[in-house]
Amino acid sequence: MTVDASPQKKGPAARLAGLWFGVPLWQRIMGALVLGAIAGFALGDQTAVIKPIGDVFVRLIRMLVAPLVFVIIASGVAQLGDPKRLGRIGVKTVGMYIVTMLIAVAVGLTLATLIQPGLGAAVAGAAPEALAAAKSPTELFLSIIPLNPIKALAEGETLAILFFAILVGVATIIAGEDGKPLARGLASASSVMLKIVALVMELAPFGVFALIAVVIGANGAKTFVHVFNLALCVILGALIQTIITHGLIVRLLARLPVIPFFRGSADAIMVGFSTASSSATLPVAIRVAEQNLGVKPPVASTVLPLGASIGMDGTAMYVGMLTVFAAQAFGVPMTLADYAIVLIITPLLAIGGGPVPSGSLFVLAAVLGAIGIGAEQTALLVGFILPFDRILDMIRTVPNVTCDLSVSTAIARWEGELDVEEFKSAKDV
Repeated sequence: MTVDASPQKKGPAARLAGLWFGVPLWQRIMGALVLGAIAGFALGDQTAVIKPIGDVFVRLIRMLVAPLVFVIIASGVAQLGDPKRLGRIGVKTVGMYIVTMLIAVAVGLTLATLIQPGLGAAVAGAAPEALAAAKSPTELFLSIIPLNPIKALAEGETLAILFFAILVGVATIIAGEDGKPLARGLASASSVMLKIVALVMELAPFGVFALIAVVIGANGAKTFVHVFNLALCVILGALIQTIITHGLIVRLLARLPVIPFFRGSADAIMVGFSTASSSATLPVAIRVAEQNLGVKPPVASTVLPLGASIGMDGTAMYVGMLTVFAAQAFGVPMTLADYAIVLIITPLLAIGGGPVPSGSLFVLAAVLGAIGIGAEQTALLVGFILPFDRILDMIRTVPNVTCDLSVSTAIARWEGELDVEEFKSAKDV
């Protein structure tokens, strides 16, 4: 009797699944983004019924941030094997983030000065919206040290989690042989967390579709009629900072080709754009850095979580733009000294803005106050910006994400912690 060893034909569901998973994830996300925008324009407010789908996706991502940051950082520091090396990487990381934010502010100030988006803006007719004061440098510094690490994990306080995780990693190194079981456990936990990230990311196309459809449906294209020039500034600024500044970091500092970098970063860019949150994008950015760009865990696990907290290129750029916008709208002349003040203080305040949606607006009052724009005028400006800030926030989150990935790539290259062949292949996963 002859046995037919040929494989059974796949059913329709299996063939459909094969087609779906055969498309690179970033392409599925991009397609969902385009379809979501079309649905938002076509259905308008009716898109509110699918809002829970986007909310579920964002909650899943945010669920992973605190535990992922802790195990990834603690494991990465333990793998470094030398606390001095950690200090060297930390100094390079902070230094590069400050430089990129200074460039971002300069880009924002220059574009807003040339395009003049504030001239003729009907800010006075907006309903005022008060803002909470930005944290002072002292408050920001003290918040890094958690009174209760478990509470910091529960509340998602990224800087506090980062601080405690570094302590655990350093102590694991110092403990020597006694610390090796914990180091292996942390490495295992890191691998498991990244697998969870991969599973959650398969839901990204559906989440992105819902998020974009709801935002477009609620705001519509006509919202931008009143702020077209400001939107143009944000788009141009994000493009300049992402393609030129971060591209040059990869090309000149890391001595690597730029196209594989952007191709490998696509998943994180799409998630950053749709969620408008650097913090929510962190799990995806870590996965992208390690699996697409060839950045090894000791660097990815230390540079990227730090960047999600202090690498705020988009925020710095936008606050610089809004400062000039406000000065033009209220007829307040800006001197060279005013430009210098904004350039210097904005990066410091942007660090305290938080990697959350619309975080830029919470540092705006301090910058505007420094050039003589009062609290009442600031409230009017925020009331004018808020109706469409979510869409602009999505755009300016992209340079935050590419900044983190370009800096981690450069530092990994300098530290000998980059798989160059894997980077150049920039495979889609």
